[in-house]
Amino acid sequence: MDHFAIKDGVMHAEDVALPRIADAVGTPVYVYSRATLERHARVFREALDAVPDKLIAFAVKANPNLSVLKVLGRQGYGADVVSVGEMRRALAAGIAPERIVFSGVGKTRAEMAAALDAGIGQFNIESEEEGLELAELADAMGMTASCALRINPDVDAGTHDKISTGKADNKFGVPISEAGQIFGKLAGQRGVNLRGVAVHIGSQLGDLAPLEAAFTKLGELVTALRAAGHIITHVDLGGGLGVPYKQGERLPSPQEYGAMVARVTQGWGVSLIFEPGRVIAGNAGVLLTRVVRVKRGINDPFVIVDAAMNDLARPALYGAYHDFVAVEPDGSAMTANIVGPICETGDTFAMGRHCDRVRTGELAVFRTAGAYGATMASSYNSRGFIAEVLVDGDKFAVVADRIDAGSIMDAERVPDWLA
Repeated sequence: MDHFAIKDGVMHAEDVALPRIADAVGTPVYVYSRATLERHARVFREALDAVPDKLIAFAVKANPNLSVLKVLGRQGYGADVVSVGEMRRALAAGIAPERIVFSGVGKTRAEMAAALDAGIGQFNIESEEEGLELAELADAMGMTASCALRINPDVDAGTHDKISTGKADNKFGVPISEAGQIFGKLAGQRGVNLRGVAVHIGSQLGDLAPLEAAFTKLGELVTALRAAGHIITHVDLGGGLGVPYKQGERLPSPQEYGAMVARVTQGWGVSLIFEPGRVIAGNAGVLLTRVVRVKRGINDPFVIVDAAMNDLARPALYGAYHDFVAVEPDGSAMTANIVGPICETGDTFAMGRHCDRVRTGELAVFRTAGAYGATMASSYNSRGFIAEVLVDGDKFAVVADRIDAGSIMDAERVPDWLA
């Protein structure tokens, strides 16, 4: 459920009519619903009520907006970060450092030092080499880093290849066949407290079976590590639960996920960490856009909107689906190609899409754009970055300014020898 609905013929975000936002802020613009963020955070947390000891750390990469992070921090969420920039955002949003988990396969020495200085709760180590470097760095700083070793369980998540992270040929984690040996080597190093293991097999999962298979393998590894004399107190189960992008699409619910987790992890005797992202933020945002013009096509017309692949990259990157609906629908429909203005054929949101009829100058939205939307934007074609808005009941605020192409150009320098 979300809080974007038609009221009196006009789509609203909570109690704010979207044309009101378009008039005040311009288009394209991302619009987030505080009520939806809070509801999804609560539903996910309650689905894990049977797990007594846990940390839910929102995957900041899904939506790093400071106001979004502050809303989720007030819901008791920590943060899963993959860069020092994301860590600084989480801290700036008021999330306590001990509730921050630093994941990611390419942490630099400078990033690890900054995270140690900040006192984050856990590093998820992605390789033996990374673990040794972190141990040496922490020891030199007179500190001990709490860590988990990320395991690659060789489980196919059944999702898009570009967001699958748990197969043997993916870059993340250490092979489960080598986990015992690597864990033993790193556990003996000064500077690290290797207290557990972690896993994450992919994003937008539509089936719980791959997750259960990965968690089962992880449970067997925990047993083996304890038998070898290691103390295991923490297990990070990652994230990846999918959300419906199409009307009527059925995916596992947080309740079904929570029941599976409680069953599989019963008796582990550990503190569990979860890293939800899309399932919290996805349906909490839309991309509001205006139709530039409708162009006659050979078969179907082209609906050219002012949003583009630089604003919402998922369709161009993954062939991802986003519902395209009119802000003020009149009940009529059309079949059209929905495209942006960028000089790339890849700037296509949908081909042959059956959708609400829209006309030049009218407003429409791409739904389920609250995760992996603004965070993946670029300034391609010198288009700048669009604004982001947070709605709270009958009020709204700009929570990220529009950055125009001129401001980006102001940061560039021409050397004297070209002047």
